[in-house]
Amino acid sequence: MYFLRIFINRVSILLLLSLTIFSCDKEYHAAGSEILLSTALKSKSYVAPVFSYQKKVNYFQTDGLPLGQLGKIRLTGFGTTEANITSKLVIAQNPAFGNFTQKREDEGDENNVAIIDEKETVTQVYLEIPFFNNTNDKDGDGVIDSLDIDSEDQDSDTDGDGISDFDETQNNLNPLSDDSDGDGILDGDDQDNKTYDHENKVYEIDSIYGNREARFELKVYELKYFLSKYDPATEFQKQTKYFSNTDFFETGFYGKTLHDASYQLNFEELRFNYEQDDPDTEDVDERETVQTRLTPRIRIPLDKDFFQEKILNQEGETVFSNEDNFSQHLRGIIIRADNFEDDLYMLLDIRNAIIRIEYEYDQVDTNGTESDTSDDVTEKMSKTFLMNFGMHFNTIKNNNLNSQIDQEILSGQNNKPSKQIYLSGNGLFSTLKLFEPNGEGNQILNDLRNNQWIINEANLVLYIDQDQYSSLDQSQFPDRLYLYRFNSGAPLTDFNIDNSVNNTVRNRNKFIYGGILELDDANKPYRYKFRLTDHVNRLIRKDSTNISLGLVPANGLTAIYSIRAETNDQEFINYPTTAILNPRGVILHGSENKTNLENGGLKLEIFYTEY
Repeated sequence: MYFLRIFINRVSILLLLSLTIFSCDKEYHAAGSEILLSTALKSKSYVAPVFSYQKKVNYFQTDGLPLGQLGKIRLTGFGTTEANITSKLVIAQNPAFGNFTQKREDEGDENNVAIIDEKETVTQVYLEIPFFNNTNDKDGDGVIDSLDIDSEDQDSDTDGDGISDFDETQNNLNPLSDDSDGDGILDGDDQDNKTYDHENKVYEIDSIYGNREARFELKVYELKYFLSKYDPATEFQKQTKYFSNTDFFETGFYGKTLHDASYQLNFEELRFNYEQDDPDTEDVDERETVQTRLTPRIRIPLDKDFFQEKILNQEGETVFSNEDNFSQHLRGIIIRADNFEDDLYMLLDIRNAIIRIEYEYDQVDTNGTESDTSDDVTEKMSKTFLMNFGMHFNTIKNNNLNSQIDQEILSGQNNKPSKQIYLSGNGLFSTLKLFEPNGEGNQILNDLRNNQWIINEANLVLYIDQDQYSSLDQSQFPDRLYLYRFNSGAPLTDFNIDNSVNNTVRNRNKFIYGGILELDDANKPYRYKFRLTDHVNRLIRKDSTNISLGLVPANGLTAIYSIRAETNDQEFINYPTTAILNPRGVILHGSENKTNLENGGLKLEIFYTEY
């Protein structure tokens, strides 16, 4: 009770003081507003200069990338880019083919007549590299957002058959067709839709650029070069790095041709039925039932005899005892694409690429009589063995067909600002400097500091040189650019502090930081804009130095970690991975192009408040 009384007394005193304060001067707020009005805040804007310097990467690290690049593409104003893939193959240690290990087959077992020489024989071998496909399904109704009539509503009915997308998905119907099995009876009335299981599921394939129907020659070779995990030049202390200019095919490190044929991409789902009918299910023929569904992918046959010799015939041998032994035995493969009918450039899901080996083997059926061999039957059985891709890298070659790019690069080497900025996934990038690092630029910064402005917002604005393009070229623009600290490769503080998220559009997170392609009133791509408010505030407060900024095309903001690259100045730099994961390119106005600055050029807009 004593402590309760003390608490009540203290609360009473605080309430009394509050009432006294608010009753002393009823004109308190009015007096304050008069003081504020005498020094009213004014919002203004200022355009500061930005200077661009054209750069080029001669070659860059391509091992360990999250995707594989394959194909050929030509970009307006740039030239051509070609990409091929080289990869290790990995395998489980000491695999057994058939039912028994090779040792048990060789030794036999007089107490087990089923242990025989199984005679494993390769029947088919396939190389499979999946495409990336859009799986965004925000409402979880089984229809991807791009095809969903209402991606926010699980009960939406995209095909208009009176059954919700969710219910159709749950009942194994096609939510994109009002007659899933195609028998002429609408799903709402059909009592037998089981044949829909034989139809393809719908996928939206992305990361394919150019003419998707173009034919080309697809070739696969045995790699004869040992891809060492550790670099002998560092006395095996560091991991080996593989670069875009490494071409083991051109240098002759290839062996047997495993595939060489004309090819055209197929974006349909792959379905495989059961090979045998189960006699225990008389009312169902499993040979008409789908056993396996594969997402759309490149799928080509490889040389069966080669994998018979290199894999199945080596069962029980030391080549399978560890990774190094196997890599010495089968060093990998080279995948090349040549003679394209038209531009076609593919970003492939290389991490899920496999080599699928299908084989037959002998198996003894004792008919339930272990001791009586007179009724034993030897029959052919089948199995599948998978080999995964290990360390892989891209060989990427660029053929620059624009002499203006070379002139801009030369100007950059001489520390002269560029008239245009050329950005592309084949290694063209730019460095930017705010205010310019000479006396004039320092004076601008000092003036900004002395003005004691409150910086509300600062935007770096880059305009597309629309004179360089026709309406047919607009698909080649990067969807987004990435701006970073050039010397370290690290992101800017504005990037780090931006936690904005957009779940409705792909690659739109950190939209306050920006760098996103914008369209003008005529629906033509015309500019990119970055929010650099924190970075500029730090410069004005002298919390950081006026560093050079790097500008590159981006393929999303998840792969901004740095790789090693050599520039045209023959210096190694930290280069963002995202810069080489997108074959697209864009030509922007540089700092020397100041005509019509309001609708073009390169500038830093500063919005501030002053008394």
